[in-house]
Amino acid sequence: MADKKRVCIVGSGNWGSAIAKIVGYNANRLDQFDSLVTMYVYEEMIDGRKLTEIINQDHENVKYLPGHKLPANVVAVPNLIDAAKDADILIFVVPHQFIKRQCEELKGKIKPNAVGLSLIKGFDQAEGGGIDLISHIIKRILNIDVFVLMGANLAGEVADEKFCETTIGCKCVKFAPLLKDLIETDNFKVSVVDDVDTVEICGALKNIVACGAGFADGMGLGDNTKSAIIRLGLTEMIKFAQTFYNSSKLSTFYESCGVADLITTCYGGRNRKVSEAFVKTGKSIEQLEKEMLNGQKLQGPITALEVNYMLKSKNMEDEFPLFTSVHKICSGAIKPDAFIEQLRKHPEHK
Repeated sequence: MADKKRVCIVGSGNWGSAIAKIVGYNANRLDQFDSLVTMYVYEEMIDGRKLTEIINQDHENVKYLPGHKLPANVVAVPNLIDAAKDADILIFVVPHQFIKRQCEELKGKIKPNAVGLSLIKGFDQAEGGGIDLISHIIKRILNIDVFVLMGANLAGEVADEKFCETTIGCKCVKFAPLLKDLIETDNFKVSVVDDVDTVEICGALKNIVACGAGFADGMGLGDNTKSAIIRLGLTEMIKFAQTFYNSSKLSTFYESCGVADLITTCYGGRNRKVSEAFVKTGKSIEQLEKEMLNGQKLQGPITALEVNYMLKSKNMEDEFPLFTSVHKICSGAIKPDAFIEQLRKHPEHK
């Protein structure tokens, strides 16, 4: 079929590789997709072999998703433009700090009618004291439609094919069913909503709350305290979305991208894990990131910084005390043991 859609995955960390496992499987069995799936891989040497060579010959990303076989139709490509140039669907799954540079590299070198699907959780600082959504950055630079996927999706569990859900934010009636077909499996169920910005906001903000949960774990404060942090964090997430994105729908927070992702990340994610170690060891976030994440990037502290940039410019830090406290702890402005005192004074308790 001439209209088969070709897919490129831009990124190959643990989440990118877990998604590659799903996308490769679906592209190989469904008629609407070209079976070849390219995956942009930042080239590294692993025990004397190129990472792309290992993936293409052994069908395993031994650095970021060891122990999981990738479909043979997923081909690792070390050059970003070569990987993406023929794609109809570009799945972006890289640390959000890198997306601008990569989009600038791709500008004018992809199909003009291609679409993007962003799995990237984070914000970027915008001029004038605001923040920029990652999907908006991709759309602006590449001039393509961009949708988002966020959910309670710890990469290792997805790769293990344990049952879970996810949310795709997509307003396009043409592409919504296509993206659902590309991503969904019996154990990875997809809901599609048209509230795209809120889906993305949830994916970014929950990492800030997870840092707070990690601080509580590091101080040994127990599950009651962590539950309070999750609830207060959810109220700030909703308030943030409804304050700055007035089209936001409350119902979106009940999707997998909302409360489910928040709970999962506060109990099982890397932001929680590193934040707990931050309290227990006294080491810096940067040092722990290097020691604990095997080259992966931590999103919570930098997202807290970006959100604080916006809140401070609008003189609204006191209205979001959990977000503000997490940023101040990560940046060293206050000690972790001041966190709970800040929450005691939360507007929710007045």
